[in-house]
Amino acid sequence: MTSAVTIVLRMPSGRQCRAWERPISTPMQRRLSSATCASQFGYPMFPDALRPFNTQYRCYSVSMLPGQERTDVEKGGKIIMPPSALDQLTRLNVVYPMLFKLTNRRADRVTHCGVLEFVADEGKVYLPYWMMRNLLLEEGALLTVESVSLPVATFSKFQPQSPDFLDITNPKAVLENALRNFACLTTGDVIAIPYNTKVYEFCVQETKPGRAVSIIECDMNVEFAAPVGYQEPERPPAAEEEQPPEEHHLPEPTGFVPFQGSGLRLDGKQKNLDAPRASTSNGPRVRGIPDYDYEVGYLRFLRNAAPKPAEAASDEPVFSSFSGEGRKLRQPKHRRP
Repeated sequence: MTSAVTIVLRMPSGRQCRAWERPISTPMQRRLSSATCASQFGYPMFPDALRPFNTQYRCYSVSMLPGQERTDVEKGGKIIMPPSALDQLTRLNVVYPMLFKLTNRRADRVTHCGVLEFVADEGKVYLPYWMMRNLLLEEGALLTVESVSLPVATFSKFQPQSPDFLDITNPKAVLENALRNFACLTTGDVIAIPYNTKVYEFCVQETKPGRAVSIIECDMNVEFAAPVGYQEPERPPAAEEEQPPEEHHLPEPTGFVPFQGSGLRLDGKQKNLDAPRASTSNGPRVRGIPDYDYEVGYLRFLRNAAPKPAEAASDEPVFSSFSGEGRKLRQPKHRRP
């Protein structure tokens, strides 16, 4: 069955102008003809599919970048790429934010990063030194740069590479402030964070929900493992507790003791006759019983002080203060007869 397609153009004045008619025999020819005609007039029917960015560059450390020293690049996890990469990325319709997978095929090492600027020389990329060390790269080595899309991070675990990190008062705040310069994290990488004239290294032990995650505008839970070389402080053995001395009990009350009689029932029955009664004669006394023999003007203090050991008798004279005799420098004059 043969059909025809009619191309109708709408003029600015609102009139319609029929361009041509072309017979089309099969459905495939109808789809191809529609796409071809629409693209000729600047209206693409099928947009280009997302194609990855995959290019090789010569990599160098940031210290080799011409111009002023860029210390901000060393503090984060982003690289500097040439302007031609930006032109190619915009044509490929990549997903934002731009994240890249860096691969050293010789050493089979992989990491991920973001991009800071597009001001590098053509054919070159500049990386932080810690990133080149993770990838086992030398100056001028070939590096494969590929655009990727990573999931948003929900959890990460870091292990400090030195016990000196424990000296920081608030390590989570320091790490949170430093991760603002990073775009993504990869499990197994050792990142470097400068703080107070020192550079602290952390090994990314675990990331969720994948081995490589994006940390741009995310809520991420952070945990720390024990630093490398950290040893638990030895605790001294607990000293044997001294048994408290025997308590001095109050003397037995004498005279009338209340509530020592027996009860009688109205019905005449007697029960619990064989139940033992509390003895108050010679049993152990409990502290807190009032002293019924209290005398006005006399206080008695019972303390739990341990008895002092008997001092050995010695022949040395015991020192007694203020037991000497006073003497005067001026002798009294004898009275004359």
